[in-house]
Amino acid sequence: MGHILIVDDNKTLLNALEMALQPDFESVTSLSNPKQLPFILQTERVDVILLDMNFVAGINSGNEGIFWLGEIKKIRPDVQVVMITAFGDVELAVKALKMGAADFVLKPWNNTRLLETIKAAIRIKKSQEKINHLKHADWAGSKNHLKDNEMLGQSSVMQRILKVIEKVAPTNANVLITGENGTGKELIARSIHRKSLRASQQMVGVDMGAITETLFESELFGHVRGAFTDAKTARDGKIKIADKSTLFLDEIGNLSLPLQAKLLACLENRQVTPVGANHPIEVDIRLICATNCNLDQMVADGRFREDLLFRVNTIRIEAPPLRDREEDIILLANYFLKHYSEKYQKSNLILSGKTKEKFRQYYWPGNVRELRHAMEKAVILAEAEVLQPYDFHFRPTAEREESRTTLEDMERAMIEQALADNGGNMSTAAIKLGITRQTLYNKSKKYGF
Repeated sequence: MGHILIVDDNKTLLNALEMALQPDFESVTSLSNPKQLPFILQTERVDVILLDMNFVAGINSGNEGIFWLGEIKKIRPDVQVVMITAFGDVELAVKALKMGAADFVLKPWNNTRLLETIKAAIRIKKSQEKINHLKHADWAGSKNHLKDNEMLGQSSVMQRILKVIEKVAPTNANVLITGENGTGKELIARSIHRKSLRASQQMVGVDMGAITETLFESELFGHVRGAFTDAKTARDGKIKIADKSTLFLDEIGNLSLPLQAKLLACLENRQVTPVGANHPIEVDIRLICATNCNLDQMVADGRFREDLLFRVNTIRIEAPPLRDREEDIILLANYFLKHYSEKYQKSNLILSGKTKEKFRQYYWPGNVRELRHAMEKAVILAEAEVLQPYDFHFRPTAEREESRTTLEDMERAMIEQALADNGGNMSTAAIKLGITRQTLYNKSKKYGF
């Protein structure tokens, strides 16, 4: 059930503790000289340390134990430490607990109480390991992104956003990121977290649009064992997992009003109460939210709580659509081209001049996400080193309006859209356009459809 290390200068006590603990734990090791602790911590598996307060004969201040507690936490902050003292000094015990000790026991100890204390410390360690695992899993689960540290952009609008990130990141201010789908809102959130004082912890993300109302509380607040039919084990919610880190709530505009109220109460009190629990748990999170909704309009329509908007909207960052970042389009395209060329082992691929012009003229309704997917598809299907316009198939109505300067351009776009809407069926497309099938056929041939 765990690996125990006992540190005490009294060898008789060490032997007694070993005999008492060995039946209940996977391994029990004893150490009479605390100076060997750094080596043991760096080379052996240790879950819980029983640490004596005093090691020098005649000195009972407890300062030695406090010193070695600090050293243990520097080297292995995950290891749980239970202090041993013969004096019942409450003030000293409180100091040890504040420094990170899990608990303390008094000499002479009660075996049952001692076992309960150590097992509780092991449960704390296992729980923390589970939380860390979930954090890493949550982080890894979003690796459909490219590198987390890539915030590319030469355009003036992107340069302004990068400056705001630099100013906001070191604070604990809540941030609301708005913008269309595919504009990189989560990438902005990760950049803020990476530059924050919480960067040593993994950011925890939750897609609010994917959580049903029935699972909302369990997913965010957690639950205790037996809280409902399928709750066979206790589970920490995402808010508890994000303690001392950043919580990213994506698509917060999708929350219903009742769920908004529950989230607001948690944010205002800085506490979560797991489903089925009787007592709240204190949490320390930095909140970043994102949405493609117009929350101000939703407040006006009575669909979003104004007090919740105030709470999440200390700083607002608008992620710009790709069509407003024309200087960045080719920069991003080349970046994705390089990435996917390496991934699919296709070297020397480049974009032709006409392809770049096509990119500049396209409206990019799917924004950076659409550009990335288009580049990946083109690289996979590429048969020549130079990627031409016909290697990219975009939405026919998404050309930039300013590029349609002639009736011919407009006619071409209408025919292309009609054919796309009707699956290439000439007859139905012709009826929709109000022309004969033969006329449509002739014009399609003219435009190369």
